[in-house]
Amino acid sequence: MKSALRKQRAERFAATDLYLVIGHEFTNGRSIFDVLAAAAAGGVKTVQLREKNLSGRELTQLAEQFRRKCDELGVLMIMNDHVDIALACGADGVHLGQDDMPLEAARRIAPDLILGRSTHSVEQALEAQAQGADYVNLGPIFPTQTKSTPVRPLGLDIIRQASPLLSIPFSVMGGVKEHNMPELFSAGARILAMVTELTQAPDVKAKTIAMRKLWNR
Repeated sequence: MKSALRKQRAERFAATDLYLVIGHEFTNGRSIFDVLAAAAAGGVKTVQLREKNLSGRELTQLAEQFRRKCDELGVLMIMNDHVDIALACGADGVHLGQDDMPLEAARRIAPDLILGRSTHSVEQALEAQAQGADYVNLGPIFPTQTKSTPVRPLGLDIIRQASPLLSIPFSVMGGVKEHNMPELFSAGARILAMVTELTQAPDVKAKTIAMRKLWNR
């Protein structure tokens, strides 16, 4: 049984269109807070903080600041990888990779957080759903430079195959760009997770507005 808070958070995630994934490595030297604010001004409602090269202390301090900014902007905050830091900073959820904490263990210590899982096959997606994930991410769909992974690009077929089998929301990630959004929609994707297409845009707000208009076509 979902807690009321988790249910509320899950409903907000399900209403997401653009899912911004942000870390200082891919902002062209700009503050992640400035990029976040510009994306929120353009309509982004869900963001994942993903920093891979900070100490636990540094990441906790950053996450606490990030949480306050998300609250100010009315944005749902997902923490990448770290259940403990997600709890410490008051994040809305945590996104776990295949090698991170098992979903059942994460749920025991974080009953109110929404839990997402990275998946690279239909089987992994269905397994995560059965284990209580609130959403899964399918990817990489296309080649990507923002994350080193041994997984080959999966292509659009995984969306077509997984979509009718999943009863929870799913996002797609990996090489998602404005130009390939129509084919992602045609394959059945609705929540698109992006890094550089947004975070490295010269005008983040304008880029966000332009891309979000594509959902209405």
